[in-house]
Amino acid sequence: MPARTSRKPKPSVTLKDAFETEFARREMERRAREEAERLQQEQDLAKAEALFDAINSDAKFLKAHGLTVDRRRYTVSVDHANFRIAAYFEDGQASVTSADKRFASPGAATPRKQESVATVEDAVRIIAQFLADEIR
Repeated sequence: MPARTSRKPKPSVTLKDAFETEFARREMERRAREEAERLQQEQDLAKAEALFDAINSDAKFLKAHGLTVDRRRYTVSVDHANFRIAAYFEDGQASVTSADKRFASPGAATPRKQESVATVEDAVRIIAQFLADEIR
């Protein structure tokens, strides 16, 4: 009697197939995360630009109070000889800080106050409050 060869059934999924599927899934997730981050950065930059435009719109007011306005990427700074008020946009929020420059080494003003806001309008309102506190 000839020996019977038993055939094993072919697996429905191979390691290679499972690996390639998992690798493709992770690549799609990575691309989605990168796209979401890129879109968020665009929104943060647009908010910083809008805040800069709103603050910088009245040159006479700024000059009368000895203020200068600067924007660097996601940060808008309102500078005075004695203080700095800055708003930094990240992840759809703005962190608005007020720092005293009188007792700090140059470029190292330590924040005294900090507020987090979600909109450009709220950032303008908080900057105005901090400015009113500084200019008495």
